[in-house]
Amino acid sequence: MTVTKSLKTKYNEEVKKAMMEKFGYKNEHQVPALHKIVLNMGVGEASHNSKIADSIQAQLTKIAGQYAVVTKAKKSIASYKLREGMPVGAMVTLRGERMYDFLQKLICVVLPRIRDFRGVSAKSFDGRGNYTLGLKEQSLFPEITFEEVDLVKGMNVSIITTANTDDEARELLRLLGMPFKSTK
Repeated sequence: MTVTKSLKTKYNEEVKKAMMEKFGYKNEHQVPALHKIVLNMGVGEASHNSKIADSIQAQLTKIAGQYAVVTKAKKSIASYKLREGMPVGAMVTLRGERMYDFLQKLICVVLPRIRDFRGVSAKSFDGRGNYTLGLKEQSLFPEITFEEVDLVKGMNVSIITTANTDDEARELLRLLGMPFKSTK
């Protein structure tokens, strides 16, 4: 049985050197790094049923290993029967060691569990070096059992980096192990 090193150790030992060689950074502090990861689940039905909001919050807390916050509507929208202050989802922001642990779990455990998985899109960058990935169901995570899921909902995983360009961020994530689709 081989023990894999943590993603933070891999970043410090391997990724920094490879990024400095490829992009020609003169100082290792110029090398892009992960800043934070934001998990977000939006649930429109939560505004009418508060049990759904509590359930989503509990599931997101289990997935992240950190307390999730229920997000509330900022404006009232009459056509959706939505009032200001009603719950509409949950979110959590991960930084530091938890961020690296979550990214390693996402790359090594969750993404391979997706049916017919061939890689994530390399085009989901925002132009400023940040990457957003959408997952279709929360039951892909090993912490969530099938019995707990009363409503199958997707989630957004936003990976915020200190990279200035998408190419730098793409290379950073590729070196960390993100399985991008081949562009052949």
